[in-house]
Amino acid sequence: MRILIAGSSGFLGTALRVRLAQEGHEVRRLIRSGAISSSEFHWEPETGRINARALDDIDVIVNLAGPPVFTRPWTTGRRELLRTARTESTLLLAETIVEQYADSARKPLWLQASACGWYGTDPVERLRAEPYDESDPAGDDFLGRLAHDWEGAAQQAVDAGVRVCFLRNGLVLDRSGSVLKLIKPVFGSGLGGRLGSGRQRMPVISLHDWLRAVSFLMSGTAPAGPYNLTIPKPPTNAEFTAALAQALHSRARLAAPGVILRTALGELAEQLVADQYVVPHALQAQGFTFDGPDIAATLRLALRRD
Repeated sequence: MRILIAGSSGFLGTALRVRLAQEGHEVRRLIRSGAISSSEFHWEPETGRINARALDDIDVIVNLAGPPVFTRPWTTGRRELLRTARTESTLLLAETIVEQYADSARKPLWLQASACGWYGTDPVERLRAEPYDESDPAGDDFLGRLAHDWEGAAQQAVDAGVRVCFLRNGLVLDRSGSVLKLIKPVFGSGLGGRLGSGRQRMPVISLHDWLRAVSFLMSGTAPAGPYNLTIPKPPTNAEFTAALAQALHSRARLAAPGVILRTALGELAEQLVADQYVVPHALQAQGFTFDGPDIAATLRLALRRD
């Protein structure tokens, strides 16, 4: 297949383009710097510029573009950047796809990144009895509104008949990057521990299963719509920290009280200590099976050396 990736230099994008190239696909990249090979095409979402030749005879478009959410405090300026960077790139792709394939019966599949943050969070004092699935509406907190606007930016393509699958990603775990790379040394030294009460559920998935799920959606006939990319048995934060400590042959000795986290991190801390009970109903309904359905298996996959 001919596959175009936007956001191909980040943690997920790098892993995906390497995997797809290994599988023999033709991988094209949208990049902000000058193109130096025939597989690279320049774009500037903030100015509405794109080399539309990138979409010529393409089979699949994957948009992962957007700065990371949890690396900096959510100042007013940071919030606006997180939103505009996501919506501008998605709007530009939607407009380009619709224009380029307006008269074509064969339109490309579009896999558009989103997040489990769509559903918002719940306080641990009122733990949700039933999990969120893809039929639930967006939450009204910052991450819920961010994901809602992000997905909404693709609406023009949806209306034009493009099959758009929204990847509502959980926390993707792998030793090579993401949060696991940051916290692994802490846990390895025996200083890791739960956050807040530890009762909050965490939507997580190994990079291994994330790549498998994306390939599954690419190669099959799954209908348009949202897909939660998170394991079927989401762990509590306490279960996650205990499993990680065990996998690293360490001990989760410490705990960070919620009040301290809120003082240090502000609203960002609310996302760390609140409950996110999300399951991959739509993905499993299409027949996808996880190699790591629970946190122990997920961490084995995430920490292994290939």
